[in-house]
This record gives sequence, structure tokens and C-alpha cells, in this order.
Amino acid sequence: MLTIPFPQIDPVMVHLGPISIHWYGIAYVVGLLLGWHYGLWLARRYNVPITKKQIDDFIIWALGGIIIGGRLGHILFFEFNKYLQHPLDILMTWKGGMSFHGGLLGVVVVTLLYCYKNNIPTFRFADLIAASVPIGLCLGRVANFINGELYGRVTDVSWGVIFPYAGPLPRHPSQLYEAFLEGIVLFILLNFCWRIPSLRETPGRIAGIFFVGYGLVRTLVEFVREPDTFYKIVDLSLTTGQVLSLPMILFGLYLILRPNMCLGKVRCP
Repeated sequence: MLTIPFPQIDPVMVHLGPISIHWYGIAYVVGLLLGWHYGLWLARRYNVPITKKQIDDFIIWALGGIIIGGRLGHILFFEFNKYLQHPLDILMTWKGGMSFHGGLLGVVVVTLLYCYKNNIPTFRFADLIAASVPIGLCLGRVANFINGELYGRVTDVSWGVIFPYAGPLPRHPSQLYEAFLEGIVLFILLNFCWRIPSLRETPGRIAGIFFVGYGLVRTLVEFVREPDTFYKIVDLSLTTGQVLSLPMILFGLYLILRPNMCLGKVRCP
């Protein structure tokens, strides 16, 4: 059986005395910065009625939503009992433990608050954010691979990888599947959607396509990803990731089918 050797990459990018800078943290920062600049580019190219300052000021809000939402999501969705017994571990973010679904929910909440506070057309703003998110997703999944975490199930495919913390058997490099599908493919799809007048001129529709696209991709990849936990729904055994992705798909369909509904103090132009 052929396998791909796991790359010997130190999860820590650089040590600065007592401070360690991890690739995962760099992926967050770089993804946020690239997404920020891409959002600015989209706003200029398609004359979106949102100012550069409004996008610039949102970065801190977005970072807070990602960190707080991602951490709380991991605690509530995946390891609630553990943190219930050891509540101080909640503060130990350097040990890992972030949930994408929680981080996304955090960004949704801060987006609603930010747009309401600053009188910004919410769904137009959401379209800009949605198109930028796959950049961070791609970098984050590559960082997951470098860390040897969130690996796939045991497999006999020729590109299976023996991960250092997952036993002696080769597994699907599901992090790379997600980097490609959630990151590159979804980014290309949303970029193409921005080029279609009927989509970009109907606020919320591109954001809806993101929610549906990510939810479907995550649901499919979960079939080869090592599951966190299973839920029994009717006669189906679904992973936590699949259960959490279902509301995303339904919400995305709602945005696509009800594109004229806007939130905030003003109507979408």
C-alpha cells in the first residue's frame, strides 16, 4: 500500500523567547488580512455603497467574533462535559479548540450589530464578507494539516497519510480536501457569482450561496473525516459537523429564495 509521508513541519513557525508563533495563528491573521483587501477590491470594482472606512473598522469586530464564537462553539458543540469539569481550561486558547461553525455564528452576530450600529445595508455587507471567507478557510485547513489534527478516517487509497498522532494506519488527508473545496473551489464560485449582475445586485444572494456551498462541502467531507461524535436522527447516523451544517444550508436557501429582505436601519439599495 502506498502512502504519503507526513511532512515534518514544526507547528510553531518561530520562537521569540517565551513566545511561540504558531502556523495556525499566522493562518488566522493572514486570512483575515487577505480577506479584508479582497473585500475592499470587490467594493471598488462593483461600486458597492460601503466605504473603505466601514470595511476597515469591521476587522476588529470580525476578529472578536471569530475568536469568541469559535471558542464558545468548540466548548458547546464538542467538549462541553470536559470544560464543565475544568472551567479554567476555557481560557487556555493556546492549547487549541476552535469551531468553524461557532466562529461563523460569531461573525454573523457581530455583522448584524455592526451594520445596525453604523447604518450599513446588512446583506450587501454580508455578500462582501462571504466572498472573502474562503481565503481564511483554505489557510486554516492547511494549518490543520501542518498540526496533524482534524485528520480523516482510515483508508487504503494511495494518497493516504500516516499522521503522527493518529496511529500507524494511513488516513484521508481530509484537511487538504477541505482546503481545496471550502477554500479554492468556493472562492472561485463566489468570485464568479460577483460577476453576474442578477446575483450581485440582489443583496444576500451571494451570502446565501456561500452558506449552501460550505454546508454541502462540509457534509460530504465528513464522510471521510474522523468524526468527533455521532448523532442518531431517525435512521441516520450523522456527525456533529453534518448536524451543524444542516442549519447553514437551510439558512443559505432562505437567503437565496428571499433575497430582498434586509436587516438594519436602512433598506438595501
